[in-house]
Amino acid sequence: MSAPARAPDFLHEARWHARGFSAVAGVDEVGRGPLAGPVVAAAVILSGPGTIAGLADSKALSAARRGALAALVRERALVGLGWASAAEIDTMNIRQASLAAMARALAALPRPPAAVLVDGRDLPPGLPWPGEAVVGGDARCLSVAAASIVAKVARDAHMVALAQQFPGYGWEHNAGYPTSGHLAALARLGPTAEHRRSFRPVHNILCGSADQVLDSQDN
Repeated sequence: MSAPARAPDFLHEARWHARGFSAVAGVDEVGRGPLAGPVVAAAVILSGPGTIAGLADSKALSAARRGALAALVRERALVGLGWASAAEIDTMNIRQASLAAMARALAALPRPPAAVLVDGRDLPPGLPWPGEAVVGGDARCLSVAAASIVAKVARDAHMVALAQQFPGYGWEHNAGYPTSGHLAALARLGPTAEHRRSFRPVHNILCGSADQVLDSQDN
């Protein structure tokens, strides 16, 4: 029997605090894999490890729990959101658009951080603050976990709103990810202005191809 996954902690933030960096922002993004909609990032500065109980990687939480925690984070912490549109994703590629959304989230904080913890392998280029990229940070660092929750809830709500403008694709359920229902609707209805044209299933529809294999656009 495997051991239960370790909950995120405040150790990374505490190490920066010990070095004199009092406000440490955790940053994460959501929406690299969907065929439609923006990529959304959040930056969160927690005052301490006991600010909000139950923080975890957003993927490990139910939608109801994410919503409740996101409300608490917005109430008790400093929060910034950053977005990169489908058109920007097509122009930049998804990796660069994700980094741009992270930088915008940090810029949107009510006050600047002293240091930054970013989920993944890369820091957004040109940040004016020192930082650390933490692989698996949303499952390891409390502030990054908080950011993952806020970003996920914000993006899901945005996709529900977009589903009213572009009915038939099921975005209120699939959030733009390439589910079988979304792919079938894409083939039947064609792409919208919110679809990422550089992603292979959308590109193939535009080009009249039947091959629908997701292009990660990770380069």
